[in-house]
Amino acid sequence: MESNAKYKNWNAMSDQALAAFIGQFIRSKRIEQNITQAKLAKDAGISRSTLVLLEKGETASLSSLLQVLRMLNQLHVLAAFEITPVISPLLMAKEEMKKRQRVRTKPSSQQPKSDW
Repeated sequence: MESNAKYKNWNAMSDQALAAFIGQFIRSKRIEQNITQAKLAKDAGISRSTLVLLEKGETASLSSLLQVLRMLNQLHVLAAFEITPVISPLLMAKEEMKKRQRVRTKPSSQQPKSDW
């Protein structure tokens, strides 16, 4: 896998090229962890031929991909799909204005009145 993956033009890549890139990632992580295709496929609950297809960047189900990533302890790559709410600066300013600025106590009827 290329070390300059952050600088790839993902939008310019074809679906086939993206699938091949994912396959290279899976293969490199499997080899890095010294796991055979047969063992990884068995642990992931898929056939070895499905794993071979994944590594080649050919058609495989999303479920199979997730199972393989889980067995390789690589689910953290899904962090890129995390949705974080974006608050506009105007909305943030409005919310800030709604916050209480000071504390005020209400006069209580139980407090003794002073003679002054």
